[in-house]
Amino acid sequence: MKLKHILILVSVLLVAWFVYDTLSIPGPDDLEGDFEEVAMYRNENNTGPIVRIYAVTVADTLWEQMRTYGDYMPHTKYGNTKVYFFLKDKPAPTRVSPGEENIEARFQEYTVAKYEKDAMGQVSFVRYTQE
Repeated sequence: MKLKHILILVSVLLVAWFVYDTLSIPGPDDLEGDFEEVAMYRNENNTGPIVRIYAVTVADTLWEQMRTYGDYMPHTKYGNTKVYFFLKDKPAPTRVSPGEENIEARFQEYTVAKYEKDAMGQVSFVRYTQE
């Protein structure tokens, strides 16, 4: 009888630990910079490469936070994930599209950074200068 109670207690503690560990995983909401997703595109192809494109506004040019934000975005093996960053007080697109040009030309000058994870999982993070 005592062994049964110990096993139940251990089981309850393990389940509580798993739940806590799952809920405490860091994510985009935990980053500094007041990130806000303003546009998103995902192709409907579930059998081939999945393309995800995001436009995100940020309060300041916190480069490491932007890169970490990109790392938190979903990525599928052999897919492509792109995140375009814009400052909150500047114009930003409300829609993004697939292809060579993902954002309208009039917003390109306001892009402060671009994060991309390609089909092989290689990450590139490009900072743009504002003039």
